[in-house]
Amino acid sequence: MRNIILLCLLWCSTVVSAQNEKEMNDTSIYQFTVKDINGDDFALSDLEGKKVMIVNTASKCGLTPQYEQLESLYNTYKNQNFIIVGFPANNFGNQEPGSNEEIAEFCQANYGVSFPMMSKISVKGDDMDPLYEFLTQKGKNGVEDSEVAWNFQKYLIDENGQLSQVIPPTTLPTDQSVIDWIEQ
Repeated sequence: MRNIILLCLLWCSTVVSAQNEKEMNDTSIYQFTVKDINGDDFALSDLEGKKVMIVNTASKCGLTPQYEQLESLYNTYKNQNFIIVGFPANNFGNQEPGSNEEIAEFCQANYGVSFPMMSKISVKGDDMDPLYEFLTQKGKNGVEDSEVAWNFQKYLIDENGQLSQVIPPTTLPTDQSVIDWIEQ
């Protein structure tokens, strides 16, 4: 009888642990695999344990010079469990009309971008990418509702893959509040 009770307790703890892990994954970015700018799979679960900045980008925007600060921030903190992941999007004023190849060439030639860039997606509207549905809906991310206001909105993700903060487009990537978050 004692063995049966121990087996039941072990089984129950395994079920609860699996359920907790599933709930954690359901509220983390780790459930998503996206396409990088070359069309290859990029599993966000590979970023586990890192702080992540997800940013929607555009090549023909007044905020495009933020690529320079993004690259500087990435180079400063990339060896300290921090990564930036860029998602080109053409949702605002047709400011990212290029193909993935053109975007990659632009980013490299003009800003020397070395942080991972993904394939162009939609960050709002009926064709919103599932990752951005997660980032903008409290029912999915467990933290807050938000709307992508413009190009270069930043989503800060903690080491557990969970949404930590939403940073407005006009706030520079090198703003002290962002640096404080990275260094904490």
